[in-house]
Amino acid sequence: MSSLLTSAYYRIKPAIPREVRLALRRAHAARVKRRSSGSWPISESAGFPPEGWAGWPDGKSFAFVLTHDVEGVKGVNKSRQLAELELALGCRSSFNFVPEGEYGTSASVRAFLEQNGFEVGVHDLHHDGHLYRSRETFLGSARRINAYLSSWGAVGFRSAFMLHNLDWLRHLDVLYDASTFDTDPFEPQPDGVNTIFPFWVPREDGSGFVELPYTLAQDSTMFLVLRETGIDVWKRKLDWVAERGGLALVNVHPDYMNFGGANLKSEYRAGLYEEFLRYAIRRYHRTAWFALPRDVAAHVARTQRPS
Repeated sequence: MSSLLTSAYYRIKPAIPREVRLALRRAHAARVKRRSSGSWPISESAGFPPEGWAGWPDGKSFAFVLTHDVEGVKGVNKSRQLAELELALGCRSSFNFVPEGEYGTSASVRAFLEQNGFEVGVHDLHHDGHLYRSRETFLGSARRINAYLSSWGAVGFRSAFMLHNLDWLRHLDVLYDASTFDTDPFEPQPDGVNTIFPFWVPREDGSGFVELPYTLAQDSTMFLVLRETGIDVWKRKLDWVAERGGLALVNVHPDYMNFGGANLKSEYRAGLYEEFLRYAIRRYHRTAWFALPRDVAAHVARTQRPS
């Protein structure tokens, strides 16, 4: 039933004004937040390492990973500005682009990112919520997604709206997927994997891919839906993940960031993200492995893949 309702919603979504959708999400999220106070933003049961966990490279106590989903034209236009903010702080991240969405992915933006040590990944196919409508639909889309992965030289994927089916995702030619989360009751498919550690997903042929769950609240949930005015939720969760030696992975959307304009109704101040990065660097520059998702996935594939 949940799958049917989700599918129906994404069919009618384009006809619903964005302001109405946001108001409905806010009302729903307020109820969900009250019901989920014991499991969000922290689920204590997610903090245990998997059997045989080998730890992080170079004796680091946990991994810190930055990712970005670029949903629309606004996001593409702000991607370089976001990358430059991170460059100034000595950070690198992954930018995931929609191959057949409302924009044509700019080769110049991808080239700039790659030349400066960033990673580029594939974000869904159309970003319309229909990727998992049926197995047949997914398999047809997977062939096109694989073609984009190859042409972009990308090794990572994330579905739109964090929809996921790890069984079907085995058909993608990826080193890793990042479409799941430890706990996030605000997502349309809220079944979390209940771990703050990456894990190996085997394929039938003996190969497999690494699943990288995001473990810090998404920026859109925090600042646009729940209307948080500060970064306390991020800081609290980061400190908890660091204490337990897990993967601190955050997903931030340039589409919703405001770098000094006036549209704060549907955006949030980029300074909040910068404040979070400065906090993480200041507190954990010695103990955290500041890594790209492809590096984390490669490490897990080497150490966690069954022999």
